[in-house]
Amino acid sequence: MTPPLSPAPPRDPLYYDFFGIDEELLRRVFAELMGHGADYGDLYFEQSRRSSISMEDGIISRASSSVDRGVGVRAVVGDQTGYAYSEDLDLQSMLQAARTAASIARGGGGAPPQGFARREFADLYAIPHAWEDVEVATILPLVAHIDATCRRLDPAITKVSVTWANADSRVLVVTSEGFAQADRRPMGLVAASVTAEKDGQVQSGSANLSARHGVEHFDTARLDEMCRKAVDRTMILFEARKPPAGELPVVLAAGASGILLHEAIGHGMEADFNRKGTSIFSTMIDKKVAADCVTIVDSALHPHERGALNFDDEGNATERTVLVEQGTMRSYLHDRLSAKHYGIPSTGSGRRQSFRHAPMPRMRCTYMENGPHSREEIIASVDRGIIAETFTNGQVAIGAGDFTFYIKNGWLIEHGKITAPIKDVNIIGNGPEALGRITMVADDLAIDSGGWTCGKDGQSVPVSQGLPTALVSKLTVGGEDA
Repeated sequence: MTPPLSPAPPRDPLYYDFFGIDEELLRRVFAELMGHGADYGDLYFEQSRRSSISMEDGIISRASSSVDRGVGVRAVVGDQTGYAYSEDLDLQSMLQAARTAASIARGGGGAPPQGFARREFADLYAIPHAWEDVEVATILPLVAHIDATCRRLDPAITKVSVTWANADSRVLVVTSEGFAQADRRPMGLVAASVTAEKDGQVQSGSANLSARHGVEHFDTARLDEMCRKAVDRTMILFEARKPPAGELPVVLAAGASGILLHEAIGHGMEADFNRKGTSIFSTMIDKKVAADCVTIVDSALHPHERGALNFDDEGNATERTVLVEQGTMRSYLHDRLSAKHYGIPSTGSGRRQSFRHAPMPRMRCTYMENGPHSREEIIASVDRGIIAETFTNGQVAIGAGDFTFYIKNGWLIEHGKITAPIKDVNIIGNGPEALGRITMVADDLAIDSGGWTCGKDGQSVPVSQGLPTALVSKLTVGGEDA
C-alpha cells in the first residue's frame, strides 16, 4: 500500500505566496505595530490541516477534517505583551490586529524593519509524503487492522476503540528585527483502547503511538506492537492487586514514567514561573538539587519526536538545554521575554498552541540522561517497594511541585525481586523532594513514543518525554491499607 506521491517542493520557501502576502504588506503591518513605541514585534502566520477517524467495534463512528488559518500579532514593551490575531490575512484585518496589539505601547521603542532576511534551520522531520496528500482510503485499512489485531490477541477482548489523527501545519514567523523563517510541521497519532471481560471482571487499557512522521511510519509492525501493549496492559490487571500502603521506595520504569519528571519537576523549570517567583526553583540556579547521577535535559533536537522543533514559535533556534547537570541546577527554559529579563540568550523554548495564542516558555522533549546503574541492580536494591510503569490521571501544583499520580500498571518488589503486578495505586509526593530522593539511575533511557500533550495556561502543545529506570528512595503510596 503506497501513498500517492507529493507534488514537487514549493517554490515559495517563506510561504509568502501560500499566505497571500508580500514584503510591502509586511512593512505596512510592522509600521503600525511598532509605530507607537513597541520594543519588539512579530507576526506568526499559520495554516493547519487536520483529519481524524474514529472506529468503535469495527464501525467508523466519526470522521472529520478541518483547516485553520490566521496570523498572530505581538507587540512587546519591557515585560509586557500586547497580542491580537486575525483569521483574515488581508491588509486591513492585519492592520487592525497590529493596532490592538500595539495599544500597550506609549512612545519610544524600536523602528519597523525595512526588509526581511530568510533564516534557515535544520529539518528534523522531513517526510516523503505530506499528510495533506494522503487519501482516507490509505488510512481506513490501517484502522481496521488495529481493531482486528487487538481482538485476535486475546479472546477476552470485548470492545476496541481506535482513533487516528494527523496534521500538516505550515508556519511563518516574521520579526521586527528583520528576519523571516518558515517551517512545515507534520504530526501523526494513532491510539487503541480495549476492554476485556474475564471471570465476571471488566478491565480496560490503552496504548498509542505518535510522531512527526508521515503515514509510512505507521506500518503494521509498529501498529501490532501498539496493539500488544494495549492488550497486555489490560490483561495483566486481572492478576493485579493493591500493594501495601505507606512510604515506600518507588522505581520509575524507563519510558512513560517520564510523565512524572515532566509534570512534577519540568514545569517548575519553565522560566516564566521563576521570573515571577512562583516556582520553588526560582532561587536554585547553580545549587545542588539532586544526586550526582541525575542529569535532566529538555531538547527540541530529537528528529521526528512530538517535541521536535526546527525553530521555536518566536523564530528562535532550538537547542539541547541542560536543566540539571550531575545534580546541580543549571538553566531554566526561556522564551524571548524571560531571556531578556535574565540577560541571557533564549533556549528556543517559546511555544504556542496556535496563532491565537501568545508564546510562553514550554517543554519540548524532557528526559533524564542515563546513569551508572542497571535496571537489575536497582530492583535488587529494593527490599519492599513498587515499580511504577504506566500512569493515568495526575494533579500537580506547579509552584510548590506537590503531586498525586495514579499508576495504571506497576509491579510489587519484595526482597529484591518482582513478585506480582499491582493496580489501583496512587503515589503522592513533592517534585523537588522526589528529585532529591533519586538515589540510583540506570543506563536504559527510553523516550516514550506516545501522544503526549502538555497543557499550561489554557494552551496545549505536543511534547515528548522519557526516563531511564530510576529509584526514588521513598514516596507515599496509597495501597490496600490506605
